[in-house]
Amino acid sequence: MFQRILIANRGEIAVRIIRACYEMGIETVAVYSTADEKALHAQMADTAICIGGGPPKESYLNAQAILTAASISQCDAVHPGFGFLAESAEFAEMTNACGFTFIGPSPDVIRLMGDKAAARQQAKLAGVPVIPGSEGIVGSPGEAQQQAERLGFPVMVKAAAGGGGRGMRAAADKDSLTAAFQAARAEAKAAFGDERIYLEKLLLDPRHIEIQLAADRHGKIVHFGERDCSLQRRNQKLLEEAPSPFADAALRERIGADAVRLANLVGYEGVGTVEFLVDRERRHFFMEMNTRIQVEHPVSEETTGTDLIRIQIACAANQPLGLTQNDIEIRGHAIECRINAEDPLKQFRPGPGLISFVHFPGGPGVRVDSAIFSGYRIPSEYDSLIAKLIVHGKDRPDAIRKMRRALMECHVSGVKTNIDFMLAVLREPDFADGNIDIGWMARNGERLLLPLIEEEKADV
Repeated sequence: MFQRILIANRGEIAVRIIRACYEMGIETVAVYSTADEKALHAQMADTAICIGGGPPKESYLNAQAILTAASISQCDAVHPGFGFLAESAEFAEMTNACGFTFIGPSPDVIRLMGDKAAARQQAKLAGVPVIPGSEGIVGSPGEAQQQAERLGFPVMVKAAAGGGGRGMRAAADKDSLTAAFQAARAEAKAAFGDERIYLEKLLLDPRHIEIQLAADRHGKIVHFGERDCSLQRRNQKLLEEAPSPFADAALRERIGADAVRLANLVGYEGVGTVEFLVDRERRHFFMEMNTRIQVEHPVSEETTGTDLIRIQIACAANQPLGLTQNDIEIRGHAIECRINAEDPLKQFRPGPGLISFVHFPGGPGVRVDSAIFSGYRIPSEYDSLIAKLIVHGKDRPDAIRKMRRALMECHVSGVKTNIDFMLAVLREPDFADGNIDIGWMARNGERLLLPLIEEEKADV
């Protein structure tokens, strides 16, 4: 097992990894930017090293600075968390070349599955259903028009190197396709340094359901059931739950088997997630694979009683999983709400600033993954996620009631948050009935804001 791990990340995921390492008897080294000098992850780690300025390119995206910190602190391994360099094949190669273990799959697998067009081809080779789309990269608006006419509108224009909802645009007809193509390509180039684009048929009102899996270096692969991530705003997940209220036993078995088969084909190692879109007839289609731990991993941990970070670290240390598929039992229901420092009444604009007071909920079945505290100043350089509120109940109705109660107990003062907005979502009959698809928020978001607008007027 590793003696010392450097965590190449920040915020709640860095804190989450530090906690797992402590329980495993592993020393931790945190890296931080000048904007994160007083951040919780820098305070909790055994050692903390400043690696640069606040902008990510000067610090958390600075591979050379991170690996220099790993060297001077004599680390065995580097954990990338999620975001930043977590899915950079180049960073994984540099990490291994410097004599450290990259806690994740091989650089070749990261590169293969990070290219959405190539990943799609791997899924087809594995016999996993894929959404009808272009055969490879689409190089021009004219070629996009030809492919779209073959597929039939509406279509989705997607970045080959995309992720996190960026580099994606929908086109309902030929008149909107050129603008969608150009916008997606420009966003992809800015976000990923890669402007390659491909097309997929746009499924109407699908569910977003994904499979969490883990694979050791001895050929063993298991999955931990599915998560439903259909509640989204502009392709960004807001809430995740496990198991899916839409999946039946047959679908659950099919997508689990397909995820494992694809992971086996590409030689996957570590933890990862295979994401699917599921239509109204419960037909599933491969969307992408995330070659890292995900933001929503706690709901799978809560329903299976496992620690996915510890499993991830153990697999990277060449230890066997010690689990079979029969050992994994789904118990109860879990829901995760992402708490963001943003103002829902101003188009969810991020609102960094000083947190004057914070109180997180507690009680049986309530978990909070966060790195904020009273007196913490949220930097403007990073995303707006400040906490993940997770509940586990005996069944879905119990989990919904528990989440409503937990949201009502959650208070963050000094900055605007989306807590009241998420509480409004949890009170919706559609949510209680499980009638949520990825377009639900676009259809209902403005209506949900009306009571918040009236409340703000009353407070003035």
